[in-house]
Amino acid sequence: MVLVTCRSEKQAQKIGRRLVEAELAACANILRVPVASIYRWKGRVERAREFLMILKTTRALFAAMGREVRRLHSYEVPEIIALPIERGSSDYLKWVSRSVRLPVRRHRA
Repeated sequence: MVLVTCRSEKQAQKIGRRLVEAELAACANILRVPVASIYRWKGRVERAREFLMILKTTRALFAAMGREVRRLHSYEVPEIIALPIERGSSDYLKWVSRSVRLPVRRHRA
């Protein structure tokens, strides 16, 4: 399970859809009510309204997912945090595994 915050719901929708289409995530849940974020950035305490995405993927896809989030995200340093799933419905976890795949790497000639 991966958490990603976004500047807008539109950005979260774009990133979530792209990750599911690319089979890097089985599911993207977007909390439509903005969260209030307080954080330190470049020596200052900042506040922002953000939209939280909860993504379901496999451990093997975390790095590829992170690269795609960074490519699409407007933040200089986007939040991309993985939390392990301790337990879950075996049917659901099988569905997650079947819904994602490792990206094919293209070799240059």
